[in-house]
Amino acid sequence: MPIIVKASDFKFKYPRDVVNREQPKFTGLPDSAPFNRHDLYDILPVMSAVMNELDSEDGEVLHLLEDVLNQMPSFITTRGEVFDYLQGSAKECLRQ
Repeated sequence: MPIIVKASDFKFKYPRDVVNREQPKFTGLPDSAPFNRHDLYDILPVMSAVMNELDSEDGEVLHLLEDVLNQMPSFITTRGEVFDYLQGSAKECLRQ
């Protein structure tokens, strides 16, 4: 059963880009569309996909992903790059 992250699962609050809420969102790789790191509606599907990739429902893992997202370099701009960066960073952190 797929893991679905909800806004209430996050430790931080994120703004909502209501104007673009109905635009297509991340559904998997490859995805070269720009990622809006200041839009809850862009963040939720990427976080859900990463949590599924990690096969984790652990809230601490989600909070780790949030910390990584909020410190992510600005040259990471597409949804595909964000997904790769988050899952790669989480795997590195969880191995320790």
